[in-house]
Amino acid sequence: MTFSESISKCFNNYSNFDGRASRSEYWWFALFMVLGGSISSIVDDSGIFYMIFTLAILLPSLAVGARRLHDIGKSGWWQLLGLIPILGTIILIIFFVQKPQVGDNQYGPEIVLS
Repeated sequence: MTFSESISKCFNNYSNFDGRASRSEYWWFALFMVLGGSISSIVDDSGIFYMIFTLAILLPSLAVGARRLHDIGKSGWWQLLGLIPILGTIILIIFFVQKPQVGDNQYGPEIVLS
């Protein structure tokens, strides 16, 4: 999956918390979030553009995070660990970099990348 395919897929599935997301889909979107946040904060010192950008990607980022956790066989509710300072973020990063579960799981069929 390419950068633009990932962005497109995440925004098209912005409210889809079902199914699975590949590692590449999640990490390309994470790069988009970092780049977009950085650019929007540089463009405007008042922080308005950053706030608008953050609100625009809130739901798609939660959805792709839930689908990524589904890919390793965990519930999307594990994202709540991000509310725990430092430790929660570290645990979530470990989850997000794990290899996907082989075969179908309770969240959907295995993702086959061509």
